[in-house]
Amino acid sequence: MNIEEKVYNFKTKNREGFTQSEIETLLKDFPGIKMKKFNQQLNGITVMEIDNEIIIYHIDILHALMSYLGDPNSNNLTWD
Repeated sequence: MNIEEKVYNFKTKNREGFTQSEIETLLKDFPGIKMKKFNQQLNGITVMEIDNEIIIYHIDILHALMSYLGDPNSNNLTWD
């Protein structure tokens, strides 16, 4: 399963996107990921709130992962 399939097929409580605990669960499949750098990629994104929880859209998680992992097909900046 590729990264896109993993993100979009991940069971989330809200169809709109991920809660923080769901992101943490997803990232367990990527051992060694540095949360500080991953979270830096999410700076400036648009989020929503449902039931007092911040929801991060699937596409933003996908882009952050692709950028963090250095995917050459990502349109985002890659890590130094």
